[in-house]
Amino acid sequence: MGLRAKITAEMKQAMRDKAAARLSTLRLINAAIKDRDIAARADGNDDGVGEAEILAILGKMTKQRQESAKTYEEGGRLDLAERELGEIEVIAEFLPRKLNDAEIAKAVDAALGEVGADSIRDMGRVMGALKAKYTGQMDFGAVGPMVKDRLS
Repeated sequence: MGLRAKITAEMKQAMRDKAAARLSTLRLINAAIKDRDIAARADGNDDGVGEAEILAILGKMTKQRQESAKTYEEGGRLDLAERELGEIEVIAEFLPRKLNDAEIAKAVDAALGEVGADSIRDMGRVMGALKAKYTGQMDFGAVGPMVKDRLS
């Protein structure tokens, strides 16, 4: 079952279970995907977005909610922060498992070899190869400095 179908099935189940908070988050996910589909159609892609793009959308939504939760906590609005964290839990169900440090190091080494990178100028190609294979499985903000260190 594809990611899009899984989200739709979970949304239907949330309706049956009368889980309002879960349903709300699933509807937000669905709306974000449909919004990106519309943008893709405007660019001439009638098929909509693929699995990798959906994973990127989910990753972006998670990051946004983490930042919002942090802001709410700093402002003393713990109720709103908890709601954001609850949404993160629902979104995380559809993301692939995060790689641990050893697996990330192995993936970086493989990408370096695959691209044939030998200088810092190749960093963009290495990061592109990693994003193509590991979208949603690693934090690229943390991986960037690791790649830079290996290429220096």
